[in-house]
Amino acid sequence: MSTDQVVRTFTDFYQERGHRPVNGGTLLPPPSDPVLFTTSGMHPLTPCLLGRPHPQGRRLVNVQRCLRTTDLDEVGDPTHLTVFEMLGSWSLGDYGHSQSLRWGYELLRDGFGIPHEQLYVTVFGGDDQVGPDTHSLRTWRQLGVPVEPTGEDNWWSNGPVGPCGPDSEIFVWTGGPGTPPEGTPTTDPRWVEIWNHVHMRHLRREDGTLEPLRQPAVDTGMGLERLVTVLQGRNSVYETDLFEPWMRTVPSLWHLDDEPSLRLVCDHLRSAVVVLGDGVRPSNTGRGYVLRRLIRRLLTTLRRDDPSRTLADLPQEPIGHTLDHFRQPGGVEAVREQLLDEERGFTRLLERGRRLLSKPEFQRPLTDEDYGYLHDTHGLPRDLVAGMLGTG
Repeated sequence: MSTDQVVRTFTDFYQERGHRPVNGGTLLPPPSDPVLFTTSGMHPLTPCLLGRPHPQGRRLVNVQRCLRTTDLDEVGDPTHLTVFEMLGSWSLGDYGHSQSLRWGYELLRDGFGIPHEQLYVTVFGGDDQVGPDTHSLRTWRQLGVPVEPTGEDNWWSNGPVGPCGPDSEIFVWTGGPGTPPEGTPTTDPRWVEIWNHVHMRHLRREDGTLEPLRQPAVDTGMGLERLVTVLQGRNSVYETDLFEPWMRTVPSLWHLDDEPSLRLVCDHLRSAVVVLGDGVRPSNTGRGYVLRRLIRRLLTTLRRDDPSRTLADLPQEPIGHTLDHFRQPGGVEAVREQLLDEERGFTRLLERGRRLLSKPEFQRPLTDEDYGYLHDTHGLPRDLVAGMLGTG
């Protein structure tokens, strides 16, 4: 399946079962939300999970684009991305958790063609506050799917306070053709989690106590990129059709010595295009600073071995592919010009940095305090300074 086919299969399945599509087509949360970017599929629906009616009804489905900066240091491995999409379904006081699990199993088996024997599930095994999730355990056993009870790994919460509850995490065997499934999700990493079904039935107070939610809900979330990686039989999200134009174009333009650096450049370029497509512009504060940091990180990596490299060499195709996928109307040339303008500013920053680092007080090994000063006062990232000094 192509990525577009995966999305259509998911949304059509739930719409056929009475779910109304809700908008997830922007990284920007509502003006009243204090966060800079939407970080998860359920984030915009938190008030509804606490009982507020949703204008679209009690059964919802969406594809939510998200951005997280907490995993930036992991970007470059086979799975972590800065911008990603979540496939989500919700029951706001309508059907129960068992129905959600049964539909999830049906979609994976019949809609996505994942063989029954390649599925495994973990469920909440209980702790000193809440007993085991016997309801979900019974449902999965009726479906004939093997189940492994765990502890806190199968308890979902959005922080120390707020709505929470036990969840069922669905895993797919990725051991490859001819390799029969073995072990369990906690004993063999070839079992890859692709979907989480949360029975949102508790509210955790600031003192740590739990009370029942007035309106129990079901919240499911499945990372689109991870699902596509599994369905297309790839070892990395960067090998899927989502990244094909980037992974084909970037290596032919700039030789990067290692795979993590190539992935980081592709991820940050793609993420910057999406953020620009949502109307954010580089700045020194807020959302604009996140965007500026992404662009400077990719330029630092790109120029580490060859300072002459420039985004002016980047063709329109991968930018257009990403804008088309996210249905962003801004136009390829406008986005490309924003990237080039930020690159020109970065080049001026480098020139100032070289002049600054040539001063006598920096002609010695730099301390953490020096790096902090150069970053906070002059906007020079640590890895960039290390590269200019030849110590990176």
